[in-house]
Amino acid sequence: MQVSRYGFGAAPIGNLFSEVGEDVARAAVDAAYEAGIRLFDTAPHYGLGLSERRLGAALADRPRDSYTLSTKVGRLLVPAEGPFGRDEQGFDVPADLRRVWDFSRDGVRRSLEESLARLGLDAVDIVLIHDPDDHWEQAVGEAYPALAELRDQGVVKAIGVGMNQAGMLARFVRETGVDMVMLAGRYTLLDQSGADELLPLCAGRGVSVLAAGVFNSGLLATHDPSGTYDYAPAPGPLLERARRIAAVCDRHGVTLPQAALAFPLRHPAVATVVVGARSATEVTRNAALTACPVPEGLWADLAAEGLIS
Repeated sequence: MQVSRYGFGAAPIGNLFSEVGEDVARAAVDAAYEAGIRLFDTAPHYGLGLSERRLGAALADRPRDSYTLSTKVGRLLVPAEGPFGRDEQGFDVPADLRRVWDFSRDGVRRSLEESLARLGLDAVDIVLIHDPDDHWEQAVGEAYPALAELRDQGVVKAIGVGMNQAGMLARFVRETGVDMVMLAGRYTLLDQSGADELLPLCAGRGVSVLAAGVFNSGLLATHDPSGTYDYAPAPGPLLERARRIAAVCDRHGVTLPQAALAFPLRHPAVATVVVGARSATEVTRNAALTACPVPEGLWADLAAEGLIS
């Protein structure tokens, strides 16, 4: 299965943090496709299904064999009891549904069926077990075998796990036959902990890595570092580290977000960098950044100053 070196992360068009209009969300997906992006990643968690509905509608007119689509299992969406407020897990949507953790065999199949209905499609290419941090036993004992069965039947092309930590992902790679892992935020300019064990393990076993969260939720998204780190206010030492990295980038005529997008692909295990975007403007900006080559000397200088491993 071939994927583009950069993928479209659809959490933002699920109203991550703030509302995104229907037309703006559609334009973001259109801009990604037109920029040559052919991997699109979503999940039921993103906007309580809104991301899947919007992504499916935006891709409906595209040839199905022209792109790769990824979604996730592990959270079922069930009706909530009113009165409804707003979702409390970071998405600006009505809380008329609630998330229920379920990594059982039946839960996986039900989740995938409901995702297909929201997407308006009869198949997805990749299914990832989503955030099983506190559910190892059920995820490895039920969710993984259920997905492996679907893969063996040809229902999906590839299966894997997506998490914000490297340790459990490494355990999945060692103990199961996953095809890929999505590693969020742990192989970036500010955090290379994924390279300690997980990435070499994946390279040795032929497991592809989808690197996500490369801006660490915002701190690396602009050349003047500011904002959040892993969805919380950035600690002072990390903010100072990001500024030091930006200063080295300056010497090489490179912006901080340009370097953040390029860095993960230097590792042979990383197949794709998945970048979230909420508008066509963001997509176009990121595409322009990825089109600019980053001089090798930048990485050498960052390493020499102890800023990357």
